[in-house]
Amino acid sequence: MKQAIAILASIFTLAACAGKPVPVEPVSDFDVQDYLGTWYEIARLDHSFERGLSNVTANYSFRDDGKIRVINRGFDAEKGSYDEAEGKAKFAEDETTGALKVSFFGPFYGNYIIFELDRPDYQYAFVSGGTEDYLWLLARDPEVSDDVRQAFLTEAAALGYDTDALIWVDQSRSMDAQP
Repeated sequence: MKQAIAILASIFTLAACAGKPVPVEPVSDFDVQDYLGTWYEIARLDHSFERGLSNVTANYSFRDDGKIRVINRGFDAEKGSYDEAEGKAKFAEDETTGALKVSFFGPFYGNYIIFELDRPDYQYAFVSGGTEDYLWLLARDPEVSDDVRQAFLTEAAALGYDTDALIWVDQSRSMDAQP
């Protein structure tokens, strides 16, 4: 199962290189220490490696080699179980710029650009894959305020994203619940 998720995640990496670029700028004064931990996926554009998943989270922590460990987890109702994929991330620029390269499969890396970030608390983040095909709203809690949701929609639309195509992720299942 983990191998299947890794293969699907690699498709994201390769596909992220092929879509139409979006004029998104990463945040500056980024503090990776404050970004570590668990993030809930509030909204996303559809793609094959997350299709049908609810209760999606991403957890970031340091690896021994200085890179960042990325563990994505989501509930697949069809299977009745959680799927999990482990990847790694490294800084695309310097450590104070919210631009990472993420890999779930071998040497292939995709863009992970944080273009909006709640400061100073790091409670929500707007993330782009650098093309019109990849967009996420992440938050520290399973729900966000209407103001955050509207700001995300407004900013994403201004960048050219199809906000009508967003999937608002069901986060109602307890992460500890087993099917």
